[in-house]
Amino acid sequence: MVAPFLPDAEKLAAVREALPAVSAGIYFDTPRAGPLPAETARSMSDLAGWELATGRAGSDRREEALSRVDEARAAVAAILTTDVDAVALTTGMRDAVSIAAAAIEWRPGDRVLHVGHPDPDLDGGDVLTALDRALQPATRLVVCPHVDAATGARLPIVEMAGLVRDRGALLLVDGSQAAGAIPVTVDDYGADFYAVPSSTWLLGPEGLGALAASDRHRGRLGGVGDGAGSLRAAPTLEGGPFGFHLPSVVGFGRSCGWLSMYVGLEWIHRRSAELANVAAGRLESIEGVTVLTPREAGGTLLTFGVRGWPAELLLEELGARVFAIASVVPSIDAVRIGLGFFNTEDEIERFADTVALLASHTPETIPPRRRLTVLDGT
Repeated sequence: MVAPFLPDAEKLAAVREALPAVSAGIYFDTPRAGPLPAETARSMSDLAGWELATGRAGSDRREEALSRVDEARAAVAAILTTDVDAVALTTGMRDAVSIAAAAIEWRPGDRVLHVGHPDPDLDGGDVLTALDRALQPATRLVVCPHVDAATGARLPIVEMAGLVRDRGALLLVDGSQAAGAIPVTVDDYGADFYAVPSSTWLLGPEGLGALAASDRHRGRLGGVGDGAGSLRAAPTLEGGPFGFHLPSVVGFGRSCGWLSMYVGLEWIHRRSAELANVAAGRLESIEGVTVLTPREAGGTLLTFGVRGWPAELLLEELGARVFAIASVVPSIDAVRIGLGFFNTEDEIERFADTVALLASHTPETIPPRRRLTVLDGT
């Protein structure tokens, strides 16, 4: 069983046992979808079974649903380091943007600005300069990532929030690659909104997310609440308990609670950062490999390329040779890996050894993969 104060080796073993998917290969694809804790899957299955056996109606259904939503909101708030009354559940980033947009009195010609980190060589100052140039009088809402999904770089969101506010716009930060991976304290950033999906570093089910609102927006969003400005669910949803799949709501809360109360956020953040640093150093030491993620501004994502290898082909070989589960960033022709607290130093070494093998060859000269011969015993 995972417990907060186990020695590191015992804790890692317990964590990996509680995350069955990490034994299916070298699980480096949490930036797209994290491994589901067995405890989360059980909680979802238990509620789904109860709904199957007893139905989803009844006079107590609404209050039961509200209770489950509140549990999930509280669990998310603990990870975002904010008050539960600041948090609403959503169905993902598109829903979060819609909620944020509803707080604005739009005029003809107004626009939303989406900001990324397209150039791995940009530093924080250059990002701010680019943002300053992109902001126009008609810009009312800016959407930016906390950690860029392509380069893995952290953006200077405190400074960005100040700039956006000075220009009369609102800022929505996408925490998809931050919450659950690095420390997040949304109340310190000065952003108007901070959104997270449930399925990446929070290790929850797909199809859900959460939105944290700053003080000045909590009473204006019209969420389901207690009449005092607290938020329970997105105002744009209809049907069911606010349009949510209730077993998924329970699973979302259980995953967040498992991370914060059993694994421990401090341990998660420390170990993830250490592993990312080890992996970056190992990849940087390989001739022909270019790591695109800046060390000084990185999170737990690493993107890299290998000279002479298209990213798609590189990932195919890594998957076949060492069972690496990762993804490709087509816009920069790079492979992206996410270092989670559940990964091991041995996995990093085996992965890096295979990258080194590929880097020492071209797609035309690489030795054939080992093939398993199946003998017909009939």
